[in-house]
Amino acid sequence: MYLGITPTVTCNNASRNEFSLILDKNPLVEFVEELPTGRSSLCYCNLLCGIIRGALEMVHLAADVTFLQDRLKGDSVTEIGITFLKKLDEKKYRRKK
Repeated sequence: MYLGITPTVTCNNASRNEFSLILDKNPLVEFVEELPTGRSSLCYCNLLCGIIRGALEMVHLAADVTFLQDRLKGDSVTEIGITFLKKLDEKKYRRKK
């Protein structure tokens, strides 16, 4: 919502703890013209994974967030895989009064 994009959500897991976000348009691609020579393993879009992981931690959910496809690597779409690991303990994060 904040980046001006709407992903397509796909879930092919029977246990319903994994899903993918497919971005037809990745706003970060506009800021990177070409990967530097010898640095093809760089993943500029990992910033999005960190944002999603951080947002889920704010609502007390631990998740593994990884890139499955990346337009900067020549794929047709950007796909982010999300696997829910566990619900975090809320007591640990509460403020003491």
